[in-house]
Amino acid sequence: MRAVCLLSGGMDSATLAYLARERGFSILALHFNYGQRTEKKERACARTIAGLLGAEEFREVDLAYLSAFGASSLTDHALPVDSYRADREDIPNTYVPFRNGNLLAIATSYAEARGAEAIFIGVQSQDYSGYPDCRPAFIEAFQRAIDTGTRTGNAIRVHTPFIHMSKREILIEGSRMNVPYEHTWSCYQDEDVACGTCGACHFRKEAFSLAGMRDPVPYREET
Repeated sequence: MRAVCLLSGGMDSATLAYLARERGFSILALHFNYGQRTEKKERACARTIAGLLGAEEFREVDLAYLSAFGASSLTDHALPVDSYRADREDIPNTYVPFRNGNLLAIATSYAEARGAEAIFIGVQSQDYSGYPDCRPAFIEAFQRAIDTGTRTGNAIRVHTPFIHMSKREILIEGSRMNVPYEHTWSCYQDEDVACGTCGACHFRKEAFSLAGMRDPVPYREET
């Protein structure tokens, strides 16, 4: 069995890839560069994880047009990255418009070309409070698009094992599988030392704290 795993270089996607391997899939690792602030660090982490996993393939795809479109602080350096706010009700400016729609479309093409039965994407419960393309309804709709738009007989299923899990639960699952979190990166803003204030840093730090584990990644306030 083969699975296309969306491998960003973050802790969720690394755990996801290890879980797919544990479930018996040969890994086709798919990484995207779209002009994000931490592109170089994410790419390096994704390559390392794919190598440690023994992935069958590691494929990089450049989506520079997402950066050209702008409207996200991840790709537009003129916009400051939103810090985490517990009382936030609007969508944070780190949202990249319809990013997961783009990523899943390319993953579907790759899966169909390679005869893969599965696509693994690491969307999870803390994402879809702010990002509309992480919600269960979106994944279900995209599955229908795959079923309609691929060749007859190609049963490609989108797997979202973390969609109802917290970051802490994902971390505990990854710890069980010995995921090397020192080779993952979550910070939206910086590549050398994590900022510690963006939403991604907040949820990562919180997960390690709640799990009673030490985060191997350095944070700015700790240096």
